[in-house]
Amino acid sequence: MLRDTFDTVAERYDRARPRYPRPLVDELARTSDLGPDSRVLEIAPGTGQLTVPLAEFGCRLTAVELGPSMAAVARRNLSAFPRADVEVADFELWEPPAEPFDLAVIATAYHWLDPGTRVAKAARVVRPGGTFAVVTTHHVAGGTQEFFDRMQRCYERWDPATPPGFRSPTEDETATDTQEFEHSAHFEDVTVWRGAQEITYTTDEYLDVVLTYSGHLAMDEPSRQGLLACLRELLETRHGGRVTKRYFHELITATRTGA
Repeated sequence: MLRDTFDTVAERYDRARPRYPRPLVDELARTSDLGPDSRVLEIAPGTGQLTVPLAEFGCRLTAVELGPSMAAVARRNLSAFPRADVEVADFELWEPPAEPFDLAVIATAYHWLDPGTRVAKAARVVRPGGTFAVVTTHHVAGGTQEFFDRMQRCYERWDPATPPGFRSPTEDETATDTQEFEHSAHFEDVTVWRGAQEITYTTDEYLDVVLTYSGHLAMDEPSRQGLLACLRELLETRHGGRVTKRYFHELITATRTGA
């Protein structure tokens, strides 16, 4: 499965993937009343991009990560937080403890869960009155947009699945439909916080990020190398070896019914 590919590049994933904006973390903490007494479950933490900021609140945190290599890096990043524990398991098969959590959160991985069961499984692990939170990350128009427009020729050449003439979507076009939570009997009081950040990369840093995306990891080696060479040439010859990328984040929170 594509989601299994991340474990093959755990160190690169930790090095290259962006951290979450501080306002998003603070909003999650405020919405869920996060503190030292909180019991927190993070689903699919990766190498800890959100886990570490959550652990800084002093909460008791359990992170359930599918990939053993990703989990090992996450444990290293959490070594200063004795109340944080990382388990290697598939959340959809994982047997939660008897005591439910005050907060369950999943960041930039919700789309990997089975749409038919994910809301019910989340409800199972959150106490009545507790919070379920989903963080999304979208690649949107902005930053060095000329590069992202030009780079489509590289993708159209080396990745046949690329839609001809594709252009970066706007933030409005990528906003998540929250009906899944609003129509669920398990949750109420659905709220959405949205914010963006722009990160500037050197050529090598940008290609590092690209090589953490599942679709790129799944490409055959000649196509992947051809794509990387094309992107490198474009960055070095047309954009001075630097590119700014815009990320659009959403924090969707919902309260478990039955309080």
